Formats: sequence, structure tokens, C-alpha cells
Amino acid sequence: MNERSSVANLAESLRRELQCYSDGQILPPSRVLVDRYHVSPVTLSRAISVLAAEGLVVSRPGAGVFRARPHRVPYAAGDFSWQQVALSSEAAARSVDASGVLATLTVPPADVIDLNGGYLHPSLQPERALAAALARAGRRPGTWSRPPVEGLADLRTWFAADISGAGGSLGAADVLITAGGQSALSTALRSLAPPGAPVLVESPTYPGVLGIAHAAGLRPVPVPVDAEGVRTDLLADAFQSTGARVFVCQPLFQNPTGAVLSPRRRGEVLAVARAAGGFVVEDDFARNLVHADSPPLPLPLAADDPDGVVVHVRSLTKATSPSLRVGALTAHGPAFERLRALQAVDSFFVPRPLQETALELVAAPAWRSHLRLIAGELRDRRRAVTTELQRLAPDLLTEPAPLGGYHLWLRLPDGTDETALVAAALRAGVAVTPGSAYFPAEAPAPHLRLSYAGASNTAQLTEGVDHLLRAFGAR
Repeated sequence: MNERSSVANLAESLRRELQCYSDGQILPPSRVLVDRYHVSPVTLSRAISVLAAEGLVVSRPGAGVFRARPHRVPYAAGDFSWQQVALSSEAAARSVDASGVLATLTVPPADVIDLNGGYLHPSLQPERALAAALARAGRRPGTWSRPPVEGLADLRTWFAADISGAGGSLGAADVLITAGGQSALSTALRSLAPPGAPVLVESPTYPGVLGIAHAAGLRPVPVPVDAEGVRTDLLADAFQSTGARVFVCQPLFQNPTGAVLSPRRRGEVLAVARAAGGFVVEDDFARNLVHADSPPLPLPLAADDPDGVVVHVRSLTKATSPSLRVGALTAHGPAFERLRALQAVDSFFVPRPLQETALELVAAPAWRSHLRLIAGELRDRRRAVTTELQRLAPDLLTEPAPLGGYHLWLRLPDGTDETALVAAALRAGVAVTPGSAYFPAEAPAPHLRLSYAGASNTAQLTEGVDHLLRAFGAR
């Protein structure tokens, strides 16, 4: 039984036991509960945390765990109807559709196989290396003092070298430490495009970009993607017809298609943007998620960009833990000052303990070992999923599976109701993502995005594919 299931099962058992306790009564000591339920102290601690988050128990250090007293609302619920008018006024009418983002952030119930999430399963996260890095960071003098607004110098230097190489065009002065990739994308789009402006995005694209654009009052304009990446002929047309000055792309293992921008189109993207007087925001989210059987990766677009066309986004989060929200924005020239100023206004700086922990992690030998480990694991997971799909439903795999990232993009038969299929899959015990959330405009065809990062192992992935295909047949 995996850890997530053990915690969920224990939490349910403790909920039933709590019914026998009066309000405010203390629960048995931890050692008694560990023996009674035959679990580890860690599992017990996590289950207690679940109950505390639900408001069922209160943990008092040094005293014990108590059944919580019922919460009594001191006054009647307010009348929020006035907010409909306030939020619909011209100045506040921007709607934010976060459904695509929330779908991948929602943790499925313990009995549902996760083929939806965007983060590594806990068994693939470097928990020991992170714990050791956190402990070392905690012993550093000044860890809790205020960091520079741009980020720690050593961490900026590491990111610069990791992105462009030791002899590349980036230095520490071109790097701004951010609170993960999503925050970096938000800072980039809001810094480079004024409210109401068009912003060019790949179609399909990462839903988080669409959410950021809408929240900032920007107008996403789709540019189609094929097996070689973004269609550069259509990109040039889009720059010209809309007057846009920003194009957001994922040249490596694009989400959701998995496409890698071809060598010919790499140069064309930069040339088109330069001719239009525009920026390319390069979201390099999957570089640390390359598979063990992948050929050498192309360098980032930012690696050779002396004219400052590219604003590069890199994050440590995807390859480590959802809670290590440390990333980097890189830019040349006045654009960097614009990025720096907006981030300072928004959040001042990234907490220093997180930066120190990230620096300790990437400087340790365990970092490279971890990347090699997940490269092999992701390869094995991709093979398990594609083998099962090829055996049972080969028509769903219209393109070769990408050798990086953590997802497949499945083309469904015309006329398929994505919403009904996703609901049927959930009833069958598997969570998947509908493709419509990835399109800035109407989707040209039905799709599913299938993630293989969040499941516990390859056996569970195979089981999940079987559940999905049964739901597909019974839709």
C-alpha cells in the first residue's frame, strides 16, 4: 500500500474513532495509536495533520491531540450580492478562468489513479536530499535575514550557467530569482504587455499561461503548433496582424503536445520576433524532465541571444517538489529592470530560506543523482503507458511519444464528448485532463492529456490506462 493510501485509510479510521470522544477530549498518545493501527509515526503524524486541516482535531505541542470543539459562527452570514455589481464594473470586469490550472493542482481521492497531475509522485521527489539541504541551509548564518531583491548571488550565478552554459551569454546580473515558474510567467507577461494588449501563445498551450493573460487583462491570440513546434509562418502573420509584442512558447517538450521546436524553426522564431520588435518568453519547464533514452537536448533559445529578444523562465519545482517554489527569469537590457521592478512591487523577494535550500540542493552531488533517477523513471513510465495504449487503443497515439516531460497528448475520435469521458473515467477510478482547457479559442478536435508523473508506479499506470479505456468504451 502506498503512503498516500495509508494516510487516507488511517485518517478515515481516526474519524470514526473520534465519534466516541467528547468535545475537547484528549486522544491516546501517539505510541498507542501507532501500535493500535500498525502504522509508522510518520503516517500517524500526516493523518493527524489531515484531521487538523479539516477542523476535527487540535494538536497542542507538549499536551497532545484533542477532539476539536465545534466551531460556532458568531454572526449570521453576510449578504454578498453587492459584489456582483462591483466585480462587473468596467475597471474590475476581467474574468479569470483557473479551471485548467486547478484541474492539475487538485489531488484526487486516495482510491483514484492520478493520470492528471503536473508534479512528480512523492516517491520520485528527492525528499532526503531536500531535507538535508534544508538542514544545511538552516545552519547557515543569515539564512533568516533579508535577501537581495534580485536573489542570492550564488543562486543567480548557478542559474545563469545552467541555462546558457559556462561560456554563454547570460551572467548572474541577467537573472532574477522568482517564486517558481508560474510566478515568473506572470511577472514576464505583466511586465512586457500592457492591459488590453494581444499576446501570442501556442495552440494548444499550457492553461496557466491563459489564466495569467486573462487575469492581466491581456488578449491571448493562438498560433498553431505541429510536430515541429510552433508554425513560424503563422507566427509572422500573427505578429503583423495583431501588433503583438510578446510571444510565449515552450520549445522543449511542449505542454501538452510534447513537441520539440525543430532546428530550422528555432532560428525562425527569433528572426520573426526580432523583425516584429517583440519578445519571446521561453518557458523551459521540462528541461530537467528529460528521459534516459533521449538524445542530447538543444540549448535554450536564451543561450545565444545577445539582443535581448528572449525572456527565459526556468524552475526547480517540477523536478523536485511542489513546495520548492524557486525559479528564475533571465533577460537583457531594460526589460530586466522592468521585471525586477514588478516583482519587487508584487512580493518584495523570494524568501531567503527557500533560496538557501535550493542552492544547497543543486550544489550537492545528490542533485545530479536525482536527475538521473527521474530520467530513468520517466522513461519507464512512458514506456508502460504507451505499451498499454498501443496494445489496446493504438489509434489514440497519433504522434511518437516525447522523450521528455511527463505527459501524452491523445487525439480522440471526432464527436467525442470530452466532459462526459472525463466524468466516466473518474467514476471508473482514474483522473485525466480534458483537452479543451489547453486551447485559447475553440478546440479543433477532442483531446485528452494523460500524465504519468503522479501515479505511484508503472503497475498503477497500466491499471489506470485500462480503467480509462473501459470508460472510453462505455461513454
